[in-house]
Amino acid sequence: MTLMILHTRNASRRKHLAKAAETAHALGHRAIVVVEEPSWELEYVDAVYSAPTGNLEATVARCLEIAKEESEPISGVIAFVEHSVPAAAAVAEALGLPYISSETATKSRDKLSMREAFSSVGVSQPRFALATSVEEAQKAAETIEYPLVMKPIIGGGSMFVRRVDTPEELAEHFEEIRKGAWAGFDYDPLFFLKSRYSEGILLEEFLVGNEISVESYVQNGETVVVAVHDKPTPMDGPFFEETFYATPTVLTGETLEKVKKYTALAHQGLGITQGATHTEYRVSPAGEPYILETGARLGGGPVYQSVLLSTGIDMVEVLTKVSLGQTVDVFVNSENARHVGFSLHFGEQPGELAAVEGIDTLEADETVSEVMIYSQIGDAIDVPPRVWQAHGHVIFTGSSRDDILEKQRQVNEVLRFQVR
Repeated sequence: MTLMILHTRNASRRKHLAKAAETAHALGHRAIVVVEEPSWELEYVDAVYSAPTGNLEATVARCLEIAKEESEPISGVIAFVEHSVPAAAAVAEALGLPYISSETATKSRDKLSMREAFSSVGVSQPRFALATSVEEAQKAAETIEYPLVMKPIIGGGSMFVRRVDTPEELAEHFEEIRKGAWAGFDYDPLFFLKSRYSEGILLEEFLVGNEISVESYVQNGETVVVAVHDKPTPMDGPFFEETFYATPTVLTGETLEKVKKYTALAHQGLGITQGATHTEYRVSPAGEPYILETGARLGGGPVYQSVLLSTGIDMVEVLTKVSLGQTVDVFVNSENARHVGFSLHFGEQPGELAAVEGIDTLEADETVSEVMIYSQIGDAIDVPPRVWQAHGHVIFTGSSRDDILEKQRQVNEVLRFQVR
């Protein structure tokens, strides 16, 4: 039997692939990856196949061919990158394997459909509208009100997301964001939505408050919140690159209960009845959580490791077992959660990566659990908002939130990306 992993090239998921393969092997299964441009993946799995993963129909056709080529039947399908979720759903559907439906997979990536799904279940969220031109955007802004946020329909990683505060700023930046919101994701299997939405983008009310992310597991329609990360660094724009997460959350009481309630409602609205989800909120100064989006997948690379270090729950192992037909109970003991933080790092300017300073110093620190650099020396690197993935991350532990804040400050001083 064989586990098929649908993947979009993303170096931060190395640990995901390694653990999925390890878990599959322990259950007597092979593990294979299907990705458009194979590079490092074969180091972690039994076989790697190339497929045009930017095209859903072509991906399904190729995966059916792979299923015939494989010596063992495909027994499960899984994805760890949001761009691969629709393809994984379509392939699982074609092979008759359990996964979320193709409709749900699309809703979890199509941010306008997602907003409409949230409205249907009464979750607090920002006001929003679709705009295909500056004129439409300025008309919508009269209802949404300034400041507002422009974002892609199928984007990820805060790429081509921008805050604007006035009609003049909206007019100045609208076309740049609109064009980037589609051209920047032409590899995406949902790129066909470009015509459906007439190359429009999403406008949303900018909400004052701090962001959090919620990692959950859904089984038989029941939601278990596994961990909540705070994002202590203010994210007020004009761009929204994510640079620092810390768990467990400082939220308590009614606010935390609303977060859990809204997360379960979001799953209901989207139709997510199984698997992992990554949900983001803004929490107002008054303690009201407003949902931003829900992804039908694990959080990004370091989120997985952070949850594991904090709670002891290995979500990749859980998801792999479930995809292979195992029943897994996820028990969360929040009182024993360990303080964990991670920082995401970008170069200070675009260019060719010449060196990364500070790695040895960080790896010698016993409170640093992982330093991972995604880019190679000589690679061309860019900066937000034109990139959706950082160039590396550092994960660290502490005895308190104050320890985590201090460690993040130290890491930022030590790790440096030199470009030429």
